[in-house]
Amino acid sequence: MPRSVKSRCALPWLAAACVAVGLLAPAGAGAAPSSCDTRANDTPGTLLPCIKTADLWAHMKAFQQIADQNPGTDGHPSRNSGEPGYKASADYVAAKMQAAGYNVHLQQYMFDYTSFVGTPTWSANGQNFTLVDDWNPGNSNGTASAPIQPANGIVDPPNPNGSTSTSGCTSGDFDAATMTGKIALIQRGGCNFGVKVLNAKAAGAVGVIIFNEGNPGRTAVVNGSLLDADNNPFVPDIPVAFTSWDIGKSLLDAFTAHTNPTSSLDVHVIEEQRPDWNVIAESKGGDPNHVVVVDAHLDAIYGAGMLDNASGSATILNVAEQMRRINPTNKLRFIWFGGEELGLLGSDYYVNNLSKKELGHIAYDLDADVTATPNYLIGVLDPAAPDLFGRTVTSTFPSKVYEPSKIARDYGVEYLDSINKNHEFLSPVGTDAWWFNTAGVPASGVLTGQDCCKSADEVQLFGGYEGNYEGNIPSFDGGCVDNPFRWCDNLANNDAGVMTFMSRTFDNMVIKMAQTDFTGGATSATKVARARAAMRTRAQRRHRPLVPRGKTAR
Repeated sequence: MPRSVKSRCALPWLAAACVAVGLLAPAGAGAAPSSCDTRANDTPGTLLPCIKTADLWAHMKAFQQIADQNPGTDGHPSRNSGEPGYKASADYVAAKMQAAGYNVHLQQYMFDYTSFVGTPTWSANGQNFTLVDDWNPGNSNGTASAPIQPANGIVDPPNPNGSTSTSGCTSGDFDAATMTGKIALIQRGGCNFGVKVLNAKAAGAVGVIIFNEGNPGRTAVVNGSLLDADNNPFVPDIPVAFTSWDIGKSLLDAFTAHTNPTSSLDVHVIEEQRPDWNVIAESKGGDPNHVVVVDAHLDAIYGAGMLDNASGSATILNVAEQMRRINPTNKLRFIWFGGEELGLLGSDYYVNNLSKKELGHIAYDLDADVTATPNYLIGVLDPAAPDLFGRTVTSTFPSKVYEPSKIARDYGVEYLDSINKNHEFLSPVGTDAWWFNTAGVPASGVLTGQDCCKSADEVQLFGGYEGNYEGNIPSFDGGCVDNPFRWCDNLANNDAGVMTFMSRTFDNMVIKMAQTDFTGGATSATKVARARAAMRTRAQRRHRPLVPRGKTAR
């Protein structure tokens, strides 16, 4: 269990620091002062009590309303990049930050936009299959209704030793005489899914069904990306469906039994270049040679995106409003990035379009990526920690990045200790903070988890139950956030109480880094040693490897 505030501050060398940063009066204790809106909330002791659930939730309701009023191409509420709901979200944030007195501008960039149009459908032999549960559409365009024709090379029964099928990997697996005008049934394995689709189309197929291989660990519904032999994505002009071993096997058996199974498949996407925006808001005060970036991504992955990541966006918007009257030591630059769910596009564009001088002025980055998970973990970003999904350390950074990153990291832990909350360290890989670390900027932040899967170790640390972080019992899949066509990452997918204490945890990091004197060696060995000493008795937790269900290329 974490040590109490009293035991930590009883250490003589740390007592003065505890008083200075307000740890003796945790933000969770007592009512927030009525002067929050009129004073300069320039210390943790004055800022954190002003971080209120009602204010955070008001922004969340606004983001939900924006999504509801701006349906995407699938007809459902959306804040996805490249769609009206995202631009409306950016305009909402910009207006709030301008009203709070920040200097605001929108940074535009272009990206390759793709989205399903309407709701894809698939049926076979009169059975209508359910999206996500029974099948996933490939990123493809077309309508087909035709008999099913298996490709050559299908391994049935599958090899229990795990050797793979290569069905569909060569043109020799397709006979144009029998495949022309048919929907190809192909087993997973051996090559990229896109290679199988290209070979099927060349042989005259009008659609493709790819079913899982059937080997151990390869039986569930596939969620696949279409890449060619050179790993380039493309959008075929015939519809593609991905499904499970069981469904694929049932269609194969029907064909073998000469019952001539037929299928109808309808998948449509739009793809074009569209604009996207980063919202950038700077404090009027603070040293412009020492900038602290505070960021969250504003876009959704599928639909309203209220957990991932309206929650993080609301967290940084709220703290910016509460800090509007301070004169920080360092210039504060709040950024809401676009395109994070599409591959960190907004932060990639921002960081890699800075001049060497501009990049050199950024002293620190703090990232809030998901702050309101119902079946939560408490993650604090640490460049040397394992990532959330793979649970392996996938990136290494030089000491000049890693050591200073511990400073803000430990400020987060410091607040969590003060409210008797456990934590775990997680890598910034997959968050916008990763681009800053890669560019040589120290970074930390927070996250509370999404998708699958919460481990038994995490249940011991944080309560809740194993499985989906979003609380969809007994789901062990991607839940509302990581699955298309569920349209359920709405307000109900968030916990306001979790959002409040996680926002305060994050904001403790923000206010301290805002007031850190970087000219006096804030990242010096002395400062780092002090931060590490406060954590020396806490063991870093490591958990069993977790493999989330997500898109695969082959």
